[in-house]
Amino acid sequence: MTQQPFELPHFYMPYPARLNPHLDEARAHSTAWAREMGMLEGSGIWEQSDLDAHDYGLLCAYTHPDCDGPALSLITDWYVWVFFFDDHFLDMFKRTQDRAAGKAHLDRLPLFMPMDLSTPMPEPLNPVEAGLADLWTRTVPAMSADWRRRFGVATEHLLNESLWELSNINEGRIANPVEYIEMRRKVGGAPWSAGLVEYATAEVPDAVAGSRPLRVLMETFSDAVHLRNDLFSYQREVEDEGENSNGVLVLETFFGCTTQEAADLVNDVLTSRLHQFEHTALTEVPALALEKGLTPPETAAVAAYAKGLQDWQSGGHEWHLRSSRYMNKGARSASPWHGPTGAGTSAADVAALLASAAAERLRAHTHVPYQKVGPSLLPDFHMPFQVELSPHLDAARPRLTAWMHRMGMLQEGVWDEDRLASADLALCSAGLDPDATPEALDLSAHWLAWGTYADDYYPLVFGRRRDLVAARAATRRLADCMPVDGEEIPVPVNGMERGLVDLWTRTTAGMTPDARRSLKDSVNVMTESWVWELANQIQNRIPDPVDYLEMRRATFGSDLTLSMCRTGHGPAVPPEVYRSGPVRSLENAAIDYACLLNDIFSYQKEIEYEGEIHNAILVVQNFFGIDYPTALGVVHDLTTQRMQQFQHVVAHELPIVYDDFALSDEAREVMRNYVLDLQNWMAGILHWHRTVDRYKPDFLARRAHGFLPDAAPGGLRELAARSNRAGVGHPAG
Repeated sequence: MTQQPFELPHFYMPYPARLNPHLDEARAHSTAWAREMGMLEGSGIWEQSDLDAHDYGLLCAYTHPDCDGPALSLITDWYVWVFFFDDHFLDMFKRTQDRAAGKAHLDRLPLFMPMDLSTPMPEPLNPVEAGLADLWTRTVPAMSADWRRRFGVATEHLLNESLWELSNINEGRIANPVEYIEMRRKVGGAPWSAGLVEYATAEVPDAVAGSRPLRVLMETFSDAVHLRNDLFSYQREVEDEGENSNGVLVLETFFGCTTQEAADLVNDVLTSRLHQFEHTALTEVPALALEKGLTPPETAAVAAYAKGLQDWQSGGHEWHLRSSRYMNKGARSASPWHGPTGAGTSAADVAALLASAAAERLRAHTHVPYQKVGPSLLPDFHMPFQVELSPHLDAARPRLTAWMHRMGMLQEGVWDEDRLASADLALCSAGLDPDATPEALDLSAHWLAWGTYADDYYPLVFGRRRDLVAARAATRRLADCMPVDGEEIPVPVNGMERGLVDLWTRTTAGMTPDARRSLKDSVNVMTESWVWELANQIQNRIPDPVDYLEMRRATFGSDLTLSMCRTGHGPAVPPEVYRSGPVRSLENAAIDYACLLNDIFSYQKEIEYEGEIHNAILVVQNFFGIDYPTALGVVHDLTTQRMQQFQHVVAHELPIVYDDFALSDEAREVMRNYVLDLQNWMAGILHWHRTVDRYKPDFLARRAHGFLPDAAPGGLRELAARSNRAGVGHPAG
């Protein structure tokens, strides 16, 4: 192999790798199995020497150190299969850039993963199909239907998102960092690996499998596994195979830096994701177990799963150090407990690594709030779409004010008419939906006003008193204000609840239970994310960059916005189209553009006047150790790239989705209107930020919040106290 393109960094990995004693058994079994499936001699992909050199038995023995011999052999077979699939797809479709044949190959694979094992499978046509059919039949009987569903989805993502990589190779396109992290999780297969960790350790209770703490454990595990792999595989993937999907290349391109600098940045992100994993495991997971009332065996299962993910991290690193598949010259051992010996490898080196990691972790907790930062600096935003305003705007403004009074949201000390006018949320609605009827415009403006008011209410009422118990109680009550199947609504105790009950009643009158459930879920995601913000605020912890960007979508109410955008589009578009990778990519690009520009406009308001820590510019400042203007440049560049990605998906990826799903002319027209809705949404939000007083220095100097009540308005403190005595609420961290 030629000279390495960069020096491998010193990795943060404080957990010692352990080796499963059944390694030889797994090696022998997987070799015989691969030959039986047709993956070796005659496959055109591997020979026996390839399998020996890659040593997937060693990988699985390191990453699953505690399972028994049969389980280790089965897991090893799965990894032999997934790496064979990857190399087979590379040779057959990526090198030839034959997307049509690649899609036909992928379309057959779900047929070999039936949820009901009595469903007949077709006859396998190649080693990939034969291996999947055999593994599925041997694995799923031991697991629940919930695990089967989750693992099936993860496997389909792993397979189908290979088309995304193939499309990027075809176009010579390198993803932006946010897009890359999201897609790498699916393509790289770590969520799939997490499913096998459950098989090897303990199955996660379905009641918490979809919760934020468990999702973050899986995503941080995923990101760390993939970013580590990107560092070790850069030479093979980028220089030999012509791959564009590598984190080092992505950051090298985004920042315009050297390969070495990009590699060091990737390692910084990797370290941050490991810190996030540890933070979530030690603070959020125990709180979740209490909140959901998990039994001791269920709690032990979650703990075993978390430990299994941790074992995978250290074991996977150790395997990368040893496998001939990767560049690993000069790499240092993952574990400080049995690292290399000799000159230059003293304990001081380990101490320096751990001290550096500790300093980085500590830096997230040392921000001094309320620093004077001056007026927010506003760059020249890339906005290719023209804003249009509803002709009903002027009439909507007084109706919004009257509604806010009727709901009681202007009498609680959080907002008054002046503060409502400074936000001018009817203007925002008029730009988001310029064709709305007067009634639809009112409903949109009322939702925006309610969401913005509640977003101000949580940090002001709960945050300043550090009252997480009352915040959780309030969040549960808001969820109860949205009945799906005729449940009794609690008597509202404040304007926030009264407003939500009114909005829910008006919005869901003609909805099916499934549509109401989807809308309720989107509101719950938003309100629960505000509790996440409060927990960080109480700990004075600036979030990890990846966690922040993903949670920012929730705190901004993006799911609610998308749910409202889709309302009225009718059934012409199948739900699986909205769930497809390109459509989710389109939506997330639009959402991130809006979230990031909000952070740019609100920087002074949040940092100087509100003592906030949840702002993308501050997160970038803290992570990179750079000043405000430099961090602003990074965030602004990201907004531009997210807009460019939105345009790229519309021009290049959506037409393929339409063809892949054989959409009717009616459905294609619905999707074109949906794209137009998102374009209006972005243009309207930018116009609103530029126009309103809410973020302007003069208004901020005049109306900085000074409200700090002795008790939560509307008796929420008493409600929270009753909930806490009943064992419902609890402080986190």
